[in-house]
Amino acid sequence: MKEKPLIVQNDFTVLLESRHPLAEAAREKLAAFADLRKSPDGLHTYRITPLSLWNAASAGLTADDIVEALSAYAKFGVPAGVVRDIRTYVNRYGLVRIERAGKQLVLRCEDADVLKRIAAYDALRSFWEPSPAAEKNAIAVRLIERGAVKQELMRLGYPVVDLAGYQEGEPVPIALRATLRESGKPFALRDYQEEAVEAFYRGGAASGGSGVLVLPCGAGKTVIGIGAMARLGRATLILTTNSTSVKQWRAELLDKTTLTEDEIGEYGADRKEVRQVTIATYQMLTHRKTKSDEFSHMKLFRERPWGLVIYDEVHLLPAPVFRATADIQATRRLGLTATLVREDGHEEDVFSLVGPKRLEVPWKRLERQGWIARVECAEIRVPMAPETMEAYRKSGSREQHRIAGENPDKLAAAKRLLARHRGAPALIIGQYLDQLKRLSQELGAPLITGETASAERERLYAAFRNKEIEVLIVSKVANFAIDLPDAAVAIQVSGSFGSRQEEAQRLGRVLRPKSTDNTAYFYALVSAETKELDFALKRQLFLVEQGYRYRSVEWEQFLEEERRAEAAPTEGEQAG
Repeated sequence: MKEKPLIVQNDFTVLLESRHPLAEAAREKLAAFADLRKSPDGLHTYRITPLSLWNAASAGLTADDIVEALSAYAKFGVPAGVVRDIRTYVNRYGLVRIERAGKQLVLRCEDADVLKRIAAYDALRSFWEPSPAAEKNAIAVRLIERGAVKQELMRLGYPVVDLAGYQEGEPVPIALRATLRESGKPFALRDYQEEAVEAFYRGGAASGGSGVLVLPCGAGKTVIGIGAMARLGRATLILTTNSTSVKQWRAELLDKTTLTEDEIGEYGADRKEVRQVTIATYQMLTHRKTKSDEFSHMKLFRERPWGLVIYDEVHLLPAPVFRATADIQATRRLGLTATLVREDGHEEDVFSLVGPKRLEVPWKRLERQGWIARVECAEIRVPMAPETMEAYRKSGSREQHRIAGENPDKLAAAKRLLARHRGAPALIIGQYLDQLKRLSQELGAPLITGETASAERERLYAAFRNKEIEVLIVSKVANFAIDLPDAAVAIQVSGSFGSRQEEAQRLGRVLRPKSTDNTAYFYALVSAETKELDFALKRQLFLVEQGYRYRSVEWEQFLEEERRAEAAPTEGEQAG
């Protein structure tokens, strides 16, 4: 019998031999229902969790699909206990439902024993209507507690399928253009974008209308959001990460839909326009003068009869917006993201309040189809000078992270990489402002930070897109929702500890298709013999799960390879 690449263990851990010929096929199956936890070279560790199974079930997978996928690649078979528990958890999805019964909101469950246990939970009693439900096997739920009930039952291990439907919202005619307004080029949704819109909408059924769509950066998540708006034709509130993203959403809506300038409002510090389509930032909604003040801008959720709320980069949704979202469960909600990973561990709240995962399009699938660039990832281990290493060893943990991140010798490495890719538009991304300012001075390249005025940011982004600037240095402000379609090289000089989402978003800056060979390059500069190596492994987890491979190389080895490449004869010299 041919050897297989998986070892499925009793504790729901799955080991994948990453060098096995069948590893890529097995990884694509695993990614649909398991989370990657460790990725040392040669053996990757996945974990199956209740949430990962419920997200898989919401996206259409059955228990049989999951068991069959594991069995097809498991070297020693799948333990009977694991099979039993997978079926138990997957079957819990859909067991408990919220539905309408006339004017009542009711919690239904066909299993009377489960319903009895739910009714008895102290944490839930305040959510029930004083008057009983008008039918057996149901509990009457207070209308305003629709979100809170789902949130609490999720914590108790019962994911709720919400079939109670939605308010229609204010009608707004929104049609997609057949040709782009700016360029006049033909425009239509790509096949996977159509698939994503339908996975959310579900033909207008009560089972649709809320949920999260997971697609790589550069795949056109904004276009999918616009497609959902056109499908619904209702007033829409769009929440995103920063003012640059607000402007990009506005530009995309004007370019790709029949909406006019007067129908699109921006709700921010400078102007507070509440129109048929309104775009705001999470930061604006969570702004308050003091910690004791109310979040006065949360009223935006009630300013208009919205038919749809779009949460861009939903993995960054702040806790106060979660609380406001719990109160608007009768409004359709669409989350867009490249990763469901939240560094704060609140993935369950996204599931309960925004909605479950409806579709995840694998990054490598879009790469094979040419919709996003092929990316070569390399982790380059840069040594520290003796005096820098001495200071590192004498410092506390947090200061060590900064010293390793700001390793001065990374400057020479960044210069060498830029020389290697001379002529290619390149981003240098980092965490520490002093380091980025030094790079800006040494390279003569402009720097964008949180202090850069919006108008100046827009000017620099436009110059980069138009190839007037070849190298742009950016701080954390460029992690999210920035459209730089021509970036072909990204050099990461420092980052936020082990943030997986940050690594994914930074790689996303170079994923958009390229006009030549459709290849991009992502370099992570890491200080050798420091804790930065451990953080780098954690940061890479999500991308490894998506099928990307990091080539780890010592700086001296990299230089030697460069020297050999430079000394090698060209094709013309060989022919001569």
